[in-house]
Amino acid sequence: MPLPNPMKKRRPRALAPPRIHTPSVVLEGARLSPDVVVGAFSFVAASAVIGAGTRIQGHTSVWDGVALGADVFVGPGATFTNVRRPRAAFPRAPLWDRTIVEDGATIGAGAVLVAPVRVGRCAMVGAGAVVVRDVPPHAIVVGNPARIVGWACACGETVARGERAPEMPVCAECAEDGWPSP
Repeated sequence: MPLPNPMKKRRPRALAPPRIHTPSVVLEGARLSPDVVVGAFSFVAASAVIGAGTRIQGHTSVWDGVALGADVFVGPGATFTNVRRPRAAFPRAPLWDRTIVEDGATIGAGAVLVAPVRVGRCAMVGAGAVVVRDVPPHAIVVGNPARIVGWACACGETVARGERAPEMPVCAECAEDGWPSP
């Protein structure tokens, strides 16, 4: 059994109000939970939902129809869509396609999530990936279109490589076994 890495500790909740870096825009009606950070030059739409402890890096837009769970990390320049087949002459509002990112997931820098799509709990979307299908919990996906290349622990370390999920993963970094909760 591997020894746990003492540096792999969960960030404690401060229950602080959301921190919004200028010149970001958060529209009235957006639901931001405690401990949220919205990076510079970002936009959060009126019906977007952002869970506690989520970190949104700069140059990211979170549109209507997008819901980010607790402790989600969104890398710089990630793109969320809310209409699968947009046309300027045929408005879809307010019937947006949904993009849901579950608790503990990571969206890499420059990744594109094409709605409707769900990213499972503790999944990792690699930088620049284009997600057009749902991502299972703990899956690591990369490429265009995104495909599963491995499986991640809640702490973010890779516990297995390949398309098939391990039955009983053990993390070499945090020594968690099974699929620990975020």
